[in-house]
Amino acid sequence: MTEPNIAFVANLLADPSRAAMCLSLAGGEARPAGELAARAGISAQTASNHLAKLIAGRLLRVERQGRWRYYRLAGADVGHAVEALAVVAPPLPQALAVDGMAAAARRLKNARTCYSHLAGRLGVALADALIAERWLEDDGRCYRLTPAGTRSLCALGIDVVVRDAPARRCLDWTERRPHVAGPVGTALAKVALDRGWVRRLRGTRAVAVTPPGRMELKKVFNLRWEEKP
Repeated sequence: MTEPNIAFVANLLADPSRAAMCLSLAGGEARPAGELAARAGISAQTASNHLAKLIAGRLLRVERQGRWRYYRLAGADVGHAVEALAVVAPPLPQALAVDGMAAAARRLKNARTCYSHLAGRLGVALADALIAERWLEDDGRCYRLTPAGTRSLCALGIDVVVRDAPARRCLDWTERRPHVAGPVGTALAKVALDRGWVRRLRGTRAVAVTPPGRMELKKVFNLRWEEKP
């Protein structure tokens, strides 16, 4: 078996502008080139060149809606890789910070999406609650869905197909502890968004827990949630 060419991917993400664009897409959303250029602090033409390289390298894909093009990560595996790199990466130099970055960082730390599941303090708290309520078992390597967890998910309208890994541990880059990924994590995030328990914050992958959501998180998962200022 040929070993994977990690250096190829590392080279693509070694450029700060390309890395910034990939990180801004790590929540699973699709964004136009102009917005990605602004996130990276580069011109539209430079962004176009970088995006072409990321698409050729199969890290991004492009979707067309009429005359507009939107870019997103090529798949969940890319999102997990970006999140994993963020765990070991040092923070950007303060000189590169822009107005509002501290507040934006706090929002991301509190609650965000990690590709298709919930992350940050909220995601880790949800994982803890699922284990405490015995929906999941954690053996230190992976999560296992319990019979009680399967019944509880079905009660929420989530029909989980039992696979080898219906719930996966994903190391959270801000909390340094795992949150729930895989089919279970994706389904729970969809329920939370569809029912208005959390809402996306415009222009970012951060999310905010709504007042009704705070009550439902307590009722359904016994999760007590307070945002940190």
